[in-house]
Amino acid sequence: MTEESKTYAYFLGCITPNRYPGIEAGTKKILKEFGIETKEMMGASCCPAPGVFGSFDMHTWLPVAARNLTIAEEMDLEIVVTCNGCYGSLQEADHLLKEHPKLREKTNEILGKFGREFKGTTEVHHSIVVLHDVIGLDRLKEQIKKPMNDVNVAVHYGCHFLKPREVRGHGSSETPYILEDLMKVTGAKTPEYKDKLMCCGAGGGNRTADSVQSLEWMRQKLVSAIEAGCDCMVHPCAFCHLQLDRGQAEMEQAFGVFFNFPILFATQFLGLAMGLSQKELGLDNQTTTMPDKLLK
Repeated sequence: MTEESKTYAYFLGCITPNRYPGIEAGTKKILKEFGIETKEMMGASCCPAPGVFGSFDMHTWLPVAARNLTIAEEMDLEIVVTCNGCYGSLQEADHLLKEHPKLREKTNEILGKFGREFKGTTEVHHSIVVLHDVIGLDRLKEQIKKPMNDVNVAVHYGCHFLKPREVRGHGSSETPYILEDLMKVTGAKTPEYKDKLMCCGAGGGNRTADSVQSLEWMRQKLVSAIEAGCDCMVHPCAFCHLQLDRGQAEMEQAFGVFFNFPILFATQFLGLAMGLSQKELGLDNQTTTMPDKLLK
């Protein structure tokens, strides 16, 4: 794609600004390095969560998601996100409203009470797709100052980034490639591990409804990555980050074991390889600590 400057409406969601602002900071820094600006979506709400609201009441979920889309439409910008849940909710809402006139009409009746209308003039993009497809691997590689040649990365995609495949458009949900490509730019290796495509354990309200089962799924996934010889886990989702990072402290309370297995958002890992500091990327403000080989 082109190298010209571009601006996106940055949909922050809930977890990124409230729990892990380093994800926001790192993403903005890296995008800006390549001429991509972001503008905050003033007045945006929760996406809202697709696995909770979307599963139980579509006609509550859809107008809330559509309202967020109209904010970007008013800004005349396309949306970029750093959370798979937000990506799933906003992109699926956008798709449904564009493809189903009756749903669009009903949703706009609700939005009209608040002086809003969904027009279908925006698009929803994930930050790692912008890195991979808009900036491009060659340009990213040019900015690597600290190669990660001796690092083995367990890539974790999460659920809503890959599925439904027809809406996401990232190829096969069984053999994804975007995170692998981004990690290889830094020189890192991405070993296959048994539970690579497994949920982090938090989705669908499971983290709240059944915390012990949620933590057990996470434990299983981490053990799988550790047994494969991985040094850290890299992902594209703020909600997965909360589960995989903070969840390790919760796992210690529940099961008496603390792995301290490093968890990084994709832009945090790329940021380290580009020479940004742990503090700039918010890695000094999370549960898991970074090993020396990532900070060299």
